[in-house]
Parts: sequence; structure tokens; C-alpha cells
Amino acid sequence: MMKTRIALVSVALSFVAAAACFAANPQIGTWKLNEAKSKIPAGMGKNTTVTYAEQKDKIKVTVVGVDKDGKPTHSVWVGKFDGKSYPVKGNLPYNSVAYKMVNDRTNDITTWKDGKVVWSGRIEVAKDGKSRTVTINATDDKGKKVKGKAVYDKA
Repeated sequence: MMKTRIALVSVALSFVAAAACFAANPQIGTWKLNEAKSKIPAGMGKNTTVTYAEQKDKIKVTVVGVDKDGKPTHSVWVGKFDGKSYPVKGNLPYNSVAYKMVNDRTNDITTWKDGKVVWSGRIEVAKDGKSRTVTINATDDKGKKVKGKAVYDKA
């Protein structure tokens, strides 16, 4: 009887531990740009829709938006939130991205074009999971440092 109870408790605890390991990543989902709450620097494009999806042991990030001239952009990045640079495919002003997990709701992001940093920032999902804010630090074409903020609502 005691062994049965111990076995049942062990199985129950195993399920709880497994569920915790596979808890939903708050970044996963589709995010729509809230332009009214955003402060995007002049001369920088806008990512209007960003979708994060799990792809086996990696994350797939699909970005749709417009460049600084208003022309459509589309890109796909597949990698891990491990701080390493992975290539991005599409027509963006950068060709590789690294995401580094800071905590369960926060990632640091750095983008490069041919090995040179284009911009970096931080992505933070709100505690309620309904919005996320991306802070941006970049250098414009004239060498001036610029900062921006893009706020997204969960679709």
C-alpha cells in the first residue's frame, strides 16, 4: 500500500515537472505593431507583424513590415535564444540575428549586416502576456546614435 502511494506521488510529481519544463514561452504567438504607443526613429523601417513559433528545438520568427522607404519587407529567422548569431532570410537591412534569453519574458537582440552591428535592443513581454515592447539602439547613416521603442499587441 505504501509503495503504491509513493509510486503514484512520484508519477504525479513527474507530470508536474514535465509540465513546468514545457511551459509556454511568452514570446510565442503573433504580435501586431501598435503605432500609437511606439516611437520609431525617422529613417528606420517598421515591423508591423512579428510571429514566433516553436520549430522542434528552435524558434522561427517571421517578420512582415515596411522599410524606411515604405516598401514591403518579409523575413524568416530560425535559431535558438542562446546569444549566437543565426542567418535571417529576407529583404531586411541585416542578414543575421542573435537572441539571448535574459529571463522568461525578456530577450536581448542584436542584428548584423555582414558582421557589423546594425541595431541592438531588448524585447520584453508584459506580465499579463498581452503586449511586448522592443527598445532599439542604433546608429543612423550619418553616425548619429538613435533610440526607439516599438510596442506590439498580441493578436
